[in-house]
Amino acid sequence: MAEQLKTPNAPHLHRAPSVRYVMSMVLLALLPAVALHVYFFGPGVIVQFVLAASSGLLTEALALKLRNKPIGMFIGDCSALVTAALLAMSMPPLAPWWLIVSAMIFAMLLGKHVYGGLGFNPFNPAMLGYAVLLVSFARPMTRWLPAVGIDTPTLSQTLRAIFTGEWPASLTVDVLSGASPLAAVKTGLSLRHTIDEIFAQPIFDSFLGGNFFGDIAGEGWQWISLALLLGGIFMLVQRIIRWHIPVAMLLGVGITALFMNLIDPGRHAGLIFHLFSGATMLGAFFIATDPVTSPSSARGRLVYGAGIGALTYVIRDFGNYYDGLAFAVLLMNLAVPLIDKFTVPRIYGEPRD
Repeated sequence: MAEQLKTPNAPHLHRAPSVRYVMSMVLLALLPAVALHVYFFGPGVIVQFVLAASSGLLTEALALKLRNKPIGMFIGDCSALVTAALLAMSMPPLAPWWLIVSAMIFAMLLGKHVYGGLGFNPFNPAMLGYAVLLVSFARPMTRWLPAVGIDTPTLSQTLRAIFTGEWPASLTVDVLSGASPLAAVKTGLSLRHTIDEIFAQPIFDSFLGGNFFGDIAGEGWQWISLALLLGGIFMLVQRIIRWHIPVAMLLGVGITALFMNLIDPGRHAGLIFHLFSGATMLGAFFIATDPVTSPSSARGRLVYGAGIGALTYVIRDFGNYYDGLAFAVLLMNLAVPLIDKFTVPRIYGEPRD
């Protein structure tokens, strides 16, 4: 008699992780970077997050009510909190309160619910809100704190700056105008300095002490980027995101930066600087990997990530903005239908176009 085939009992299908679980893991992966953000720049990022989360949840509840959708179910998926966290990490820590509130209202209404809510939006809501602010209010959106040479603002100083505009006396316009490494490089190049001269700090010693550019990409910023990298690896291990977009985007930024640096090292910063400064790591692991606004196939995600990386570098180096990530993401969001058209495998039996 033939041996009877043994099969396991039902169910045989594993339940997919819920949206709430995925969003909660994203928030968890952001915590180390948030902690370092507070250490280097003060509690501004926490205040910005609270403002963004509260205004975003209220806006989403209003939109759901107007659309006759169940409020509790959609509010509880934590997607609005992730959008708030990404915006808070992208905003200057002492930016006026109305900036991030405006960004969240715009992101929730015109970036998400006008298209039908989560799962239907073609653009990344956080980057849409951020880009609108950057174009409309360029000055307050580029007033970053330096990580060296000043005392970290206290909670009371932070609250006064955000809600009344009263900044700590030590923070002058000169300090704020070139406080981020990308802005400092852009300013230095406009003054006809070479990359080596800029990194040697000749234009920063007058008002900043310490090693402004750190060891690789800016004191403070490089450690936050490393924390974001670790958070991204955590999400990869937990299978919250796939590797295609982060790897392709980092290669897109890195290879483009390396190529330009080899052509003219005096005018173009190198690979390591561009990988660990600005929003490169935040974009690669937490923004570009949004499953709703990214391509469906593995090949498509590689094209999408590489495009974001290359465009980010091009806007940084040749555009008017210090960091081009938001615009790069939105431009590639527009290209997703075309990418899917040429990269999604044809279903067996389906006729070719």
